[in-house]
Amino acid sequence: MAAERLSSLLSHLRPGSSSGVSTITQKNPDDIVITLAVRTPLAKAVKGGFKDTGLDYIIYALLKETLAKSNIDPALIEDVCLGNVNNGKAPYILRAASLAAGIPDTAGASSVNRFCSSGLKAVQDIANQIRLGAIDIGIAIGAESMSSGAEPMEPFHEDILKNQQSADCLQPMGQTSENVGADFGITREMQDRYAVESFRRAEAAQKAGWFDEEIVPITTKVKDPKTGEVKEVTLTRDEGIRYGTTYEALSKIRPAFPQFGNRTTGGNASQVTDGAAAVLLMRRSKAIELNQPILAKFCGATVAGVAPRIMGIGPSVAIPKLLKQFNLDKNDIDIFEINEAFASMAVYCLNKLELDHAKVNPCGGAIALGHPLGATGARQICTILSEAKRTKKKILVTSMCIGSGQGMAGLFVNEQE
Repeated sequence: MAAERLSSLLSHLRPGSSSGVSTITQKNPDDIVITLAVRTPLAKAVKGGFKDTGLDYIIYALLKETLAKSNIDPALIEDVCLGNVNNGKAPYILRAASLAAGIPDTAGASSVNRFCSSGLKAVQDIANQIRLGAIDIGIAIGAESMSSGAEPMEPFHEDILKNQQSADCLQPMGQTSENVGADFGITREMQDRYAVESFRRAEAAQKAGWFDEEIVPITTKVKDPKTGEVKEVTLTRDEGIRYGTTYEALSKIRPAFPQFGNRTTGGNASQVTDGAAAVLLMRRSKAIELNQPILAKFCGATVAGVAPRIMGIGPSVAIPKLLKQFNLDKNDIDIFEINEAFASMAVYCLNKLELDHAKVNPCGGAIALGHPLGATGARQICTILSEAKRTKKKILVTSMCIGSGQGMAGLFVNEQE
């Protein structure tokens, strides 16, 4: 007993180590685990492979692939939760797509919208239901058809607009990116050089086939805008990665929001994208009972707020809050997957948190891959688990900035051999 106590004390004192690691890496029957994490290819909105494909089919096709790859009895699925931002009919679409994919009417369906972290929020909601004993097995999805556009934002009531931060919630995302750059001295050059590295990493990962395990091929139809010809295509690769991107090339791109500033461009901000990702969750004991592969343990997620006008810095407050909750230090984390909504926010978060860039988005991020709003929170889970399996990394954190001034972060433990 004395030896164990001494060992525990030493683990607290050892540089670069914290007692939280031993806690979260323990395996218990009631742990919430991920047994499958897959996604569609990410396609360029409006002109890519999903431009003529509705949100309903994207969800349906991914659910079909999820059930096929997991080989789980669909009757065991008790709830499906969809993270989506732009489509007000999302819960109806999900319910119909779930039934058509083979999930029986005994399962529920719902949608959540926490802006760019909606996919992670869906994972958190399913996990919390399992943890509380409400369900045993559920699927979390993040999906977005940005080709379909979004409903215009209506002005707030005049009494609400008297509050400046409330009024700031109406600022376009491009404006908030420029605010971050101006407020914190994130220059155009810093943003362009960060974007170049995002493209370089994504190019290297795609060429090496590192995304192949997380992507499921999706067959759909595309209409030629000139001839009207409709042809069937099978999408297998992310479309937005620009091979050979250089700083010189990015530095020549005109500012995307000149009315707000001159730092943010189409080259150093996330691309408008269509795509979806799905995560299958259950209790560890249930996964063992069903002989399902355990990819990772979902430890938990948290949200934190920031001023709406600088919404992009959300991860810089959400990540420390998450680490504190689990008694971890940033040095305990092996990989961070932080949403690159804008290079301004990514550079700020790297600097503010003093993170090792080698640990952050090792396969590139949304600047290179694309950012289908509601899907990204789940897409990042697919990518970080795939990278963790390849590199044998253990402790993983994903984080997103969220519109209207929030940040969300999730903690996972890789259990893949």
